Amino acid sequence: MIFGAKANEREVTNFRTKLAIAIMLVISGVTGLGIYLGQARVNANAERDLRQKFQAELSGLDKLQELRNAALAERCRVLAEKPRIHAALEDNALDLLYPSAKDELHDLIEGGSDSPDPSVGFLHARFCRFLDGNGAVLSPSHPKDVGELSLKTEAQLALKTLPEKQQIGYLTEDVDLADETVDEVIAVPIFSTETGEVISALVVGFKPFEIASKRAGVEVKSGIWAGRRLHMPSLPKAAQTILNNEISNALSKAKRAKNSFTVTIQEVPQLLFYRRLNPGSLFPPAYEICVYSLVDSIAQQQRLRWQFGGVGALLLLGGFVASHFVAVRFAKPVEQLALDSERNRAQRKQAEAELISASEKLKRSTRYSADASHQLKSPLTVLRAGLETLLAHEDFKPEIYEELSTLLHQTHRLSGVIEDLLLLARLDAGHLQIQSEPVNLSQLVEEWLDDLNALPDSPDVEIQKEVPPDLYVAGAKRYISLIVQNLLENARKYNRKGGRIRVAAQRNESVIRLTVGNAGQPIARDAQEHIFDRFRRAATGATVSGHGLGLNLARELARLHGGDLRLVRSADDWTEFELHLRVAQPVVEHTS
Repeated sequence: MIFGAKANEREVTNFRTKLAIAIMLVISGVTGLGIYLGQARVNANAERDLRQKFQAELSGLDKLQELRNAALAERCRVLAEKPRIHAALEDNALDLLYPSAKDELHDLIEGGSDSPDPSVGFLHARFCRFLDGNGAVLSPSHPKDVGELSLKTEAQLALKTLPEKQQIGYLTEDVDLADETVDEVIAVPIFSTETGEVISALVVGFKPFEIASKRAGVEVKSGIWAGRRLHMPSLPKAAQTILNNEISNALSKAKRAKNSFTVTIQEVPQLLFYRRLNPGSLFPPAYEICVYSLVDSIAQQQRLRWQFGGVGALLLLGGFVASHFVAVRFAKPVEQLALDSERNRAQRKQAEAELISASEKLKRSTRYSADASHQLKSPLTVLRAGLETLLAHEDFKPEIYEELSTLLHQTHRLSGVIEDLLLLARLDAGHLQIQSEPVNLSQLVEEWLDDLNALPDSPDVEIQKEVPPDLYVAGAKRYISLIVQNLLENARKYNRKGGRIRVAAQRNESVIRLTVGNAGQPIARDAQEHIFDRFRRAATGATVSGHGLGLNLARELARLHGGDLRLVRSADDWTEFELHLRVAQPVVEHTS
């Protein structure tokens, strides 16, 4: 006992330690998951807010740029409709085109404005050129009047075909060996006043609109990607080169005209946004590039990460302390449980021993029933043969013949009891095996109903039959016949004079349901739950022959066939049983 107490104490200590570790692990996991999810949500919200601010800023700047482009487009359209320009083009006086348009172009050229406001320069052109009917550039005789361009730059203005509506393009121009500039050009078609056809185009170049904004915590830097080169003066050359490669890769894989992604410039993460500036234009594609630094956002995330970490550490510390007290408190019932477990173990061993003893007794009882049935069959057969021999004599008094007939009937009844007991013993021992085959249930019912009508002591009852022909069930014909016999004999024995017996059968996909009902005194309600017990009689006060094994044997045989037998109802002068058996396909006989 001392050794058992020490063993229990060690088990309780081990349990307390394991419980504390398990609680710590659970608290650590829940806390870690909560910190991770909370931090991920805060980071996602912060990034969403930052993107929304950035998109709002870009949206405002884009609207400003759209207003500027609309103003420039209108000025170019008005210029293209000047009569002097049309006259020179339609009279094919191309040498007079630029001199004739000199005065018309004076207000548009950048140098023609004396306004001190630098923003006005964005509305004045740096150069103007005309295209001929084939889209080639008409070179001016005095370039200074319409803006000087290099031959390489001027060649970029040519178009394969003259446009029928305004076109926007961006071209690069070498200023010196160290830098390049980007010009925004608007090509306006010039229509003939006589034919309405496009006869020329006016190409006007402007300084691009530069985005420069630092508002609501968003510092935007902008540039233009044109001619497969990035032009962003606010960034160093090395950073522009790195960013140019990133944009080139993104544009080669992208399918949308605008998108955003994250890049690293000079070891600083940046959010980059690009948008096509001239969709559907005859000029080469150009993109507006906007970037802003994520340093402030990352710093804010770092602060939140440290805050979450501090809160998580406090929660873990509190959880560890709580796990210790919980483990100690939960260990107390475990000590009592360990003591109860020892007692239960002893009781379980005793119960197992009693179960083994009961099982042995049951086996002996089953063997005894089988042996007794076999031993009784031989003397009973001799007794029945002797009674039949005595009944063959003709020198007995009538009352002696009546007694001998009664004794012979009892021997037949006793033979039935012995047969049923032997069959039940085999069922209890699990020794009864059946060979399943298709059995014509309709034919069995028909045969047993004929036998009932042929019995001399059969009561005057009406038989109602609703059994379709050729209903086949799976099982052994001998035992299924015994089930049907017991049900029909019960319906006959417990019927009343002038009553009726109703036999009906129905089939669904997998089960055939046979119902047998009879009129007569119903079974008492408290006796209905015991109707299938052995040696229980269904009769209530009536003197009916039987030994109380038929229904029990019928249900056991039905369950052996994968079916069942149950009492459906017994009230109001009517008792009805229902038998379920598995459907079988009938055997088809082939004739040669």
